[in-house]
Amino acid sequence: MSLKPTGLKENDGLTKFKEKLSIFIAKHPGRTVLIAILAFNIVFFLLASALISSLSLSGTEQMGFLEAAFCTITMILDAGCISFVVSDIGKSGVAITLACLAIIIIGMISFTGAVIGYITNYISGFIENANAGNRRLIASDHIVILNWNTRASEIINDLMYCVKKQVVVVLVKNRKEDVEKEIAERLTDTINRENDALAKYNKTFAKNFEQRITVIVREGDVFSSKQLRDISLEKARTVIILGDEYNETSCAYQKQEQMNEFGKGNSQTVKTLMQVADITASESSFDDQKVIVEITDDWTWEIVSRIRDYKQINEKCNIVPVRVNKVLGQLLSQFSIMPELNMVYRELLSNKGMSFFYKEAVKKDSDMIREYLDGHSRAIPLSFMEENGRFLGYYAALREEDIDVAADAKDSDIKVDINGDFRMDHKHVIILGHNKKIHDIMDGFAAFRTEWGDVIDILVIDDGKSLERMDYYKEYSFVNKTVAADIFDRELICDTINAYVGEHTGDTSILILSDDSVSGDETDSKALANLVYVQDIILKKKKENPDFDENTMDMIVEIIDPKHHDIVSSYSVNNVVISNRYISKMITQIGEKDYLFDFYKDILTYDTDTAEGFESKEVYAKRVSRFFNKVPGKCTARQLIKAVYTASVEGKEKANPTIVLGYINKKNGMKLFRGNQDNIEVELQPDDLLIVFSNH
Repeated sequence: MSLKPTGLKENDGLTKFKEKLSIFIAKHPGRTVLIAILAFNIVFFLLASALISSLSLSGTEQMGFLEAAFCTITMILDAGCISFVVSDIGKSGVAITLACLAIIIIGMISFTGAVIGYITNYISGFIENANAGNRRLIASDHIVILNWNTRASEIINDLMYCVKKQVVVVLVKNRKEDVEKEIAERLTDTINRENDALAKYNKTFAKNFEQRITVIVREGDVFSSKQLRDISLEKARTVIILGDEYNETSCAYQKQEQMNEFGKGNSQTVKTLMQVADITASESSFDDQKVIVEITDDWTWEIVSRIRDYKQINEKCNIVPVRVNKVLGQLLSQFSIMPELNMVYRELLSNKGMSFFYKEAVKKDSDMIREYLDGHSRAIPLSFMEENGRFLGYYAALREEDIDVAADAKDSDIKVDINGDFRMDHKHVIILGHNKKIHDIMDGFAAFRTEWGDVIDILVIDDGKSLERMDYYKEYSFVNKTVAADIFDRELICDTINAYVGEHTGDTSILILSDDSVSGDETDSKALANLVYVQDIILKKKKENPDFDENTMDMIVEIIDPKHHDIVSSYSVNNVVISNRYISKMITQIGEKDYLFDFYKDILTYDTDTAEGFESKEVYAKRVSRFFNKVPGKCTARQLIKAVYTASVEGKEKANPTIVLGYINKKNGMKLFRGNQDNIEVELQPDDLLIVFSNH
């Protein structure tokens, strides 16, 4: 991060040692006791040996320390071996006799069953208390996760890509063993996948990768001030409050009742935030702490906003509410219009590869983006804006330090001819199924139409009850048709899709939604069934017409459980959207760089009808042949970035500042301009898609 905490307390060496020791004890309580027992016996044997060696008894004057140590151990194990030390016990002095007897008695006691049993009970209690979270954990600059849901393991997984090592403490109400197992499986899967991909470049990758994160799971009450302080909440860098989910083990009646309650509002999230904010806003807490709160409904949003206004203190407690369904709805609507953005955001919203960063800037009247482009080639400037009294510059780069790296040499400029009348392609969208984000998805489509005009028409295929709950989408004029079909009505679903595709020319996006209100065993089941239906349609079309271009039917498949990713990918679906993973990546990024939150909200939101002109900026995938009046020749990435930006602002009555982030080629995939742009050669083709950051 570029903005440093102003009041962070620096720890001395002793405090750091205490923190590491506390974390080690919490993570390995059994190993800690074993080390203590071994250390006690070693010290005792050494002291006893030193005593015997120093006594210089008759017949043992020349006995060395090692021999004395051997005699001491044999004497402790067998009292009859005292003759090795004292040849005639009757002639020895009282002090010598007492010393030897003391050594024998203490040594024997330390190995007797009674003491071993006592120590065993102590060990059991120690381990039980450590696992139950009854011991205070001394830590600082760590991440705390309160509660657990289907997005939690993805947050921890994305932290593995951070440069520095991370310590994460998870506090859950129950199911500690299940949570630990889920984390272990998720991290192991990532390590194995990354190791397979990079083994030929770095044989030690898996070992180095695994050492970047330490996770401690504790079971307790998230509403308890004592238990929150026991995990050093006041010294945490980031606190993440996750929304509760209904219990999958509930009976059908209880499950529906829980779903209805969560639909109205999540009072437990509110209660947790109030408890956390009371600690993080105190004078004793660290400065610049971030509290990220997941929100899925309007009632919780309103209450959290009030708590934020009351409790948030600049440079002390920064509360960031994240509207999960709204963000995912905006993403899914954007992916339906421009499916290629899925692979773009997959990288930009994570800690792996090219990411978004910000840095404090000096506000100037001149064109700051052009000035930056002239002198730098390892980061891409996106925008400069004022946030909470600070003037910040936002960039896309591989690493944060790349922002300050000057260009190696001045590059020659080129000119490009941009189409000032560019319009987005008309898009036909088929939506299969539903989820709790459906209103937010439709609002995303509506916002896009407000900015770009009538360029979308939608067909919805869903079960009758769900269509009735949505009043058959009558409030959305761009929904041309709704068809009631159960998941088992295969022929009706396939016939409807075939007829719709045949009636419309151009590309069609098929958005397959996963119902997020079903139990664990049924998760993604309907989405996978719909995927099979659509894939069969495509295969049948290719059989009937070998020249059929399957790229004219883009499938965007939303899945909730990451375990199903490989299943979907095996059906040649490039645009798999793991919805939980996107939210987790954003939460991880915001936890490190909280000023990115408003930036994310801006790029995910199209201009509304109340906006004056084009106010917000978004990421677009625009076809090269339509974006340019003439396709540029071969050039470097830096030349292209500078040329497009210059052409988008100079001599324009309505300037639309446009920054190029990369491009997508159907054969070679996505190419983001990572690293030194002067070393990246670009030769665009008419059918390529240019990835741009612009107002419109």
